[in-house]
Amino acid sequence: MSHAPETAVLLVNLGTPAAPTAAALRRYLGEFLSDRRVIEAPPVIWQPILRGVVLRTRPRRSAEAYEKIWLADGSPLLVYSRRLQAALHTHLGERCDRPVAVALGMRYGEPAIDHVLDQLLELGCRRLLVLPLYPQQSATTTASTFDAIARHFRTRRRLPALRFIDSYHAEPGYIEALAASVRSYWQRHGRPDRLLLSFHGIPEGYVAKGDPYAGQCRETAHLLAAALDLPDTAWQLTFQSRFGPTRWLEPYTDVTVRALGAQGLGRVDVLCPGFPADCLETLEEIAMQNAEFFRQAGGGALHYIPALNDDPAHVAALGTLLTRELAGW
Repeated sequence: MSHAPETAVLLVNLGTPAAPTAAALRRYLGEFLSDRRVIEAPPVIWQPILRGVVLRTRPRRSAEAYEKIWLADGSPLLVYSRRLQAALHTHLGERCDRPVAVALGMRYGEPAIDHVLDQLLELGCRRLLVLPLYPQQSATTTASTFDAIARHFRTRRRLPALRFIDSYHAEPGYIEALAASVRSYWQRHGRPDRLLLSFHGIPEGYVAKGDPYAGQCRETAHLLAAALDLPDTAWQLTFQSRFGPTRWLEPYTDVTVRALGAQGLGRVDVLCPGFPADCLETLEEIAMQNAEFFRQAGGGALHYIPALNDDPAHVAALGTLLTRELAGW
């Protein structure tokens, strides 16, 4: 990013540890799990638990999981997000009247949002469009990204013009890109007995307070099922990655996978429509952990359908969304 035009797009993803080690995971999880948007419990209650229990045990287990999926170039989430960034930079360069820079920041870890924003502003950015890479809006992700950007600008006297995309869960191009990826996978590997659409979960209490996430996940799932012309008996929506003792959105992915295995299904395919880039939750939790749960319960094979990553249809869908939101700039 040696030169930035006056208009820039900032892609933001969740984040990743710098290495698959306990020390790196301790730093990353300490930042992530200290976010009040993620854990809403009062700090006076939560921080002693986090520092005294969670960060003493979880980093080692998480590091072992990351080590299973770590790529030669680093964390899958960062590698695939950078590829998407580069592809969108090329796409917008071919379609926009004026040059548009495309930068990537992580809400937790590196590249930190603060550092990326400093770079853009120092290089002359006067108009900023932010795209959190969370198709479905949640306070735990989308709003947390907004918080981080707002905090960055609190001490600046000159601000850029700012636009913020809150979600794209029902964008036709996004739905069609997902559908095309499923069709392509089935053309190569045949069709399964059941398709699971697995989204990251959040506590049910957050939804009760007004978080729109669950409703947007359901809308995405139904639009995708309609695009694939699937009857209700051919697919299910589930939620994965729950953490802690509270009740999270149901049905749970791992419980569902075990139940389907116990029914003796020969094959289940899993797609994760809320994850634009492959990461720990898709490559290790779904493709490894849940595949084993399915086999152990008596099922045949669980196939994970990869995230869209930098697939041309994904790039085109996000490019269309960004071009529309950049109108007038």
